[in-house]
Amino acid sequence: MIDIKRTDIRLKADPRKVILKFLDFGHAARFEPVAQYMAKLEESAAMAQLMAILDNFEERHFNLKGAFMDNFARVTAYVPVGDLSFTKKLLLGAYFTHEYSIQAAALFNPSIVPHPDQSGLSFGDLRFVMSLRATGEGHISSIVFQTGVVNAAGDIALDPVSSKLTCGQPAAGVADECYNLTFDHDTPLSSRVLFPHSAAESNGMEDARFVQFTDKEKKWYLGTYTAYNGRTIHPHLIETLDFQHFKIKPFTGKAASDKGFALFPEKVQGKYAMIGRQGGRNLSIMFSDDLCHWDDYRPLQQPQRGWEMLQMGNCGSPVKTPQGWLLLTHAVGPMRKYVLSLTLLDLHDPGKVLASLERPLLSPNHEEREGYVPNVLYTCGMLAHGGRLVIPYAMSDNAISFATVVTDEVLTELKKS
Repeated sequence: MIDIKRTDIRLKADPRKVILKFLDFGHAARFEPVAQYMAKLEESAAMAQLMAILDNFEERHFNLKGAFMDNFARVTAYVPVGDLSFTKKLLLGAYFTHEYSIQAAALFNPSIVPHPDQSGLSFGDLRFVMSLRATGEGHISSIVFQTGVVNAAGDIALDPVSSKLTCGQPAAGVADECYNLTFDHDTPLSSRVLFPHSAAESNGMEDARFVQFTDKEKKWYLGTYTAYNGRTIHPHLIETLDFQHFKIKPFTGKAASDKGFALFPEKVQGKYAMIGRQGGRNLSIMFSDDLCHWDDYRPLQQPQRGWEMLQMGNCGSPVKTPQGWLLLTHAVGPMRKYVLSLTLLDLHDPGKVLASLERPLLSPNHEEREGYVPNVLYTCGMLAHGGRLVIPYAMSDNAISFATVVTDEVLTELKKS
């Protein structure tokens, strides 16, 4: 019997988490009357309006005036604005700026990796970065970050978060779904938001699964996510060394379809390896010489038990142990109830399933079953530390908590399967 310990941590969506967006009406007729009004407005009246806006909003954002100037420039693409003063340019930009609450609907589906900065910790502590899926009005999903520390006993403490958010600066042009994104070094990690920039992800960047990847002496972070444009989905890749500079691009190849991709944390027999779910019900495994291009996949695991009969999927990158790769999975049974389970893959040939749990590792309890999407436990990753597996998970898209379990207990139970 596996003794899994739930924590009392509850991380919930915060509608106060807002970013700035351009209020784009899409045609000149909506911009022209405001531009004409601005041209006729007395300078003193323009200053009074601007000062009131800054007094009301400036403390909520990084560089609010810079955002107003960026949006003023966007307005000029629609209508001529004439020779305006700096004050009027800022004010016109403010008229076509609005706040968007990125967590207004939900905060869920975490992944977790070691933080790139492990300095200043006590012995046995590990600092981590957790990515989260934030969803706001129109069900647009973005990726946000939370940091914290887990100690040798498995106790978890989350760091305070910043009240301000920034979407960073994409490099000039977002072409062919590929772009680079940079954040100012001085902004806290909890302020940084990966919000959709390309057309392919315009309706959401969903369910990021980050992993710390090691190749020889080099370590960096890779994240897979589902890009959604409101009609179709496609798997995309995020690369970063420091969670400040990001490279974002789509996966290519015949196997780059469906959702739920998760990379192994290292190459296997000289190739990149990844878990997938082509077809929507069964787990698959893929190997490639090219990190971005995947042509072939083969079946890995299919539902066998009642509680997993509807579908299976991975819940993040596998964790390496001496006995094999531990793969956290989700499974769906009657009443669309989502549970978490574990599968053990062969260490040298991870396309071979050694064992899987006969009973779910974690199933929604009375509290966890209520929420935005009822009866669902879901996660996008786990972390091995101090002989334990640390599992952040979303409870019915209503809140995020953590559970821990002793790794050897899991392996012992799997050997019985």
